[in-house]
Amino acid sequence: MPTSDYAFVKGNFDVTPEIKRDFDENGYVIIRGILDKQEIAKLRKVLELEDGVKKHSYEIPDGAGRNVRLCIWRHPGNDVTAMIARMEKTAGFMGKFLGGEVYHYSSKLIQKEPHTGGQFNWHQDYGYWYKSGCLFPDMGCLYIAIDKTDRENGCMQVLSGSHKLGRIDHTFVGGQQGADLERVNHVRKLFDLVHLELDEGDACYFHSNLLHCSGQNNSARRRWAIITSYNRASNNPVPEESHPWPLYTHIQMVPDDALVKCENFTDLGGKAFVDPATDKTVKVDSNSLQK
Repeated sequence: MPTSDYAFVKGNFDVTPEIKRDFDENGYVIIRGILDKQEIAKLRKVLELEDGVKKHSYEIPDGAGRNVRLCIWRHPGNDVTAMIARMEKTAGFMGKFLGGEVYHYSSKLIQKEPHTGGQFNWHQDYGYWYKSGCLFPDMGCLYIAIDKTDRENGCMQVLSGSHKLGRIDHTFVGGQQGADLERVNHVRKLFDLVHLELDEGDACYFHSNLLHCSGQNNSARRRWAIITSYNRASNNPVPEESHPWPLYTHIQMVPDDALVKCENFTDLGGKAFVDPATDKTVKVDSNSLQK
């Protein structure tokens, strides 16, 4: 069973050749404690504000009788949640994993509530980013656990090494984009299934072609997470004039202590929240939109 599992040490951690090899071989790397207790407490406080990012949330059906609640924004902005996307230990590390300068492609808050939170079906993020004009899969995601995530509350699952398959065709499953299930069933026989059981503040960096999913939340505990997605600066979508997602915009990097120091809780200017009514990557019931 592949490990790809490391512990963050403040002031003394970097993406070493060994860690980069794990990312290239397995398609993901876990870095535990990327956010400390002070950082995660502040981030959780901001995410729970009624006038914060969660007011832009909506639900999409999971194809299995439940819904997943989320919100997506296209640009980091300057609030506390923006610091996640712009620090050296986040954006800087992702640039090292992907082999060049990266920019913020999107961020999302996923909210799986107790007993009701829906599942995410097997998919690759590049499975639908491909349809948005990104020619190369030089893209990746940073998953940060806001709450403890385990099998009981629907943690993320990955097929280690499956990014080497290349892109698999995707179609709608419920309101989500999902990979061709017949092919996925064959693929599952070839790669190790890894449940990403994470404590709050732990992170997983993963490649855009890594097959992953997550289960329904059948527990009495919620499961919130932030996923920040990055694209290589050299992979600007085409054609530019018809592309709905962010084109290359240089990240204004901030120090690793920026989240703790930031006091902008509710000024969400410049984040460009996604309108689900016009987002072609999901299908949403208009009755589920939060007013």
